Amino acid sequence: MVDALARLVAGGGVVVLSGAGLSTESGIPDYRGASGVARRHTPMTYQVFTRDAQARRRYWARSHLGWRVIARSAPNEGHRAVERLQRGGLVDGIITQNVDGLHTAAGSPQVVELHGRLDEVVCLGCGNRTSREELDRRLREANPTFGARVAAVNPDGDVDLADDEVARFRVVDCTFCRGGMLKPDVVFFGETVPAQRVARCFGLVAGARLLLVLGSSLTVLSGRRFVLRAAKLGIPVVIVNQGPTRGDGYAALTLDAPLGRLLPTLADRVAGAAVGARDHPPTPGQGDPELHGGRG
Repeated sequence: MVDALARLVAGGGVVVLSGAGLSTESGIPDYRGASGVARRHTPMTYQVFTRDAQARRRYWARSHLGWRVIARSAPNEGHRAVERLQRGGLVDGIITQNVDGLHTAAGSPQVVELHGRLDEVVCLGCGNRTSREELDRRLREANPTFGARVAAVNPDGDVDLADDEVARFRVVDCTFCRGGMLKPDVVFFGETVPAQRVARCFGLVAGARLLLVLGSSLTVLSGRRFVLRAAKLGIPVVIVNQGPTRGDGYAALTLDAPLGRLLPTLADRVAGAAVGARDHPPTPGQGDPELHGGRG
């Protein structure tokens, strides 16, 4: 199955759609794990964040601690392998559902961060943007004695804390408009991805020869819609994920494998064959037998 994947990728024109499964080997958990079963943690919604001051305090207290773990995370072998494929001219663009910035940290250009980035902060009042490092400094100054022990980090970069620890945490507001509500510049559940960003992603998919899904269960429509669009346009879809996905029925090829091991192997195999494959690329759905439904 890896050989079949290598032959498809070697033809070039690949657009990558990545999800949380690509970052788990960097120490960042996903929402569902390899089994696809939802974990106990319930993500913050935009509606609760903006309407409930106590919920907002709880989010920032937990995120203040969890952010430090996310900030220390480094790209893994999977991210670096995708960058190698991109540098070799086989991957034309990356759409990522992740908010950790690890594709960019690995050196990949042309990354569309569908759900934004945790290392940036936006004021919902005036729209001013600042770095998460700056906010972290301000929160440390406002909470000099706050330092609960972190047992585990949740997928969206926060941790579980007791109510008494949350109660003593002080939230800070925007300094630019003096009082505006600050929010990490990521798309919360219940929030809409900016239309221009979605349009850019659809443009990448429409120009692709192959859509390669890496580490996403495709449970959330914001990512699955690109698989649906590729299928509608007759563009082959390949899915590499640990566990089933909601896009499997649209895939020409699926592989259940750890990305940190499979992607470096893939990059090694296509390195030598890439030039010849680009000179004589197979026509999607015709000359490529693997595009007719192999599953692994």
